[in-house]
Amino acid sequence: AEAAEAVALYVHRIRLGVGAMAAALGGLDALVFTAGIGENAAQVRAGVAEGLGWLGAQLDEGANLRAGPRISTPDSAVGLWVIPTDEEASLRAAALSVLDGSGPG
Repeated sequence: AEAAEAVALYVHRIRLGVGAMAAALGGLDALVFTAGIGENAAQVRAGVAEGLGWLGAQLDEGANLRAGPRISTPDSAVGLWVIPTDEEASLRAAALSVLDGSGPG
């Protein structure tokens, strides 16, 4: 029960953040789920998408369970995507560019 409450709070906080961004931007064209939870937690993605119906986001439940890459319906006003990341490779490339003198710093 406590874990379910924690997930519900997590989803709620994501919705708040997305809502604030949508308000600041005047809407959204797409929302990308990435990294560990975004790539692997269909329940979290579904909860977030469910709360974005007011933006016109429509979740394709089957695509969400398969982790996409596109998890919105074709007629969704907001594209919903799952895009894998490789944070370690990005950090490694940035560190190497600093060490070899080609990057910032």
